[in-house]
Amino acid sequence: MLVGAYPFEDPDDPRNFRKTIGRIVSVQYKIPEYVHTSQDCRQILSRIFVANPEKRITISEIRNHPWFLKNLPRELTEAAQAQYYKRDNDAPTYSPQSIEEIMRIVSEARTPPPSSTPVAGFGWPAGEDEGKQDEQDNNVEEEDEYEKRVKEVRASGAYPLVD
Repeated sequence: MLVGAYPFEDPDDPRNFRKTIGRIVSVQYKIPEYVHTSQDCRQILSRIFVANPEKRITISEIRNHPWFLKNLPRELTEAAQAQYYKRDNDAPTYSPQSIEEIMRIVSEARTPPPSSTPVAGFGWPAGEDEGKQDEQDNNVEEEDEYEKRVKEVRASGAYPLVD
């Protein structure tokens, strides 16, 4: 993502995955020459791409590296993060509402309004049979209309029936 190319891919044989895996294991990477990266960037990559995990740069070291810190928004710095996640009473609440007010709003949202008709499947118990009954009534009405129309066509004699 940094350079727009796969760093471990063999430029002469990019589809050969065995070579790519071999290059990963032996930490043979290349940043294309047309990509302009700072020395800090190249240095942090050289510390990340290390075969021996004991010698590899740690997350803490990455977070304090000059390349990582460059243009980092102030609220993402370690000091700001420590203040944000601080669990004592001195930490700001970051909410204009109290916990009690939030809980009251949640409770109110869970209560259906008194004038509403319960709807099955939307969190409130409803007479599921009511919905089924309405559907059955509609089907009966549709069938009645269909049957009426069939009888009209048969009675008109426009279409002779073959039995």
